[in-house]
Amino acid sequence: MSAVIEFADLTVRRGRATLLHEINWTVEEDERWVVLGPNGAGKTTLLQVAAAQIHPTEGVAGILGEVLGTVDVFDLRPRIGLTSAALADLIPRGERVHDVVVSASYAMLGRWREVYDDLDHERAVSLLTEVGARHLGERTFGTLSEGERKRVQIARALMTDPEMLLLDEPAAGLDLGGREDLVSTLSVLALDENSPATVLVSHHVEEIPPGFTHALLLKAGRVVASGPLERVITPETLSKTFGMPLRVTHEDGRFAARRQARHSAS
Repeated sequence: MSAVIEFADLTVRRGRATLLHEINWTVEEDERWVVLGPNGAGKTTLLQVAAAQIHPTEGVAGILGEVLGTVDVFDLRPRIGLTSAALADLIPRGERVHDVVVSASYAMLGRWREVYDDLDHERAVSLLTEVGARHLGERTFGTLSEGERKRVQIARALMTDPEMLLLDEPAAGLDLGGREDLVSTLSVLALDENSPATVLVSHHVEEIPPGFTHALLLKAGRVVASGPLERVITPETLSKTFGMPLRVTHEDGRFAARRQARHSAS
């Protein structure tokens, strides 16, 4: 297997603030990672580097066999599937769902005069079916629920058959039912050996889909722990990451965390 992400002593600064500090991280092409941490931990910044949207201030960012700063990012970005709230905000609300997905072939947001062949349309339908959204194809993006929009964004991100899939807080804003539907969809993708390497950013261990293999925990821009899920998602590491005593359970392939109860002295 070859690595899709190789970060070595990667640091990102903005003004006087250090957003990421000496990150060392490797993601292999058959791995599915979740990145966890509190607000301000640097999770989205990490994903922006992985998506070739920003460059590190120091260190080396290896992505899909290329090194940022030595490669044209406009050649690199089409090889990466990305979903994020910022990207979703750019999708025209009047755009037909099928067109939202198929237009990814040209890296377009909104159909213009580009022409797609039958294989493009068939792939768009196949991907919408895969994420449970085929019935939405003729709807407009603006009429969808938040959960439906998340599914369509994932289908769009997969349209170009990317070598890496990056998901920035895909369950944000979803109710319980929407979250569980999304986790189920992501689990199906994670368990498919033909799916690309995947990195999911989240605040909550409850959002880790079955089939994910590794976790990276961040706090204040630094790595707390990194490695296989069963070694990293523990009461000790999560308590250190989130700054409070936490209890962790693992049942039916799903994690859950809650604050340890305080027992008053008798």
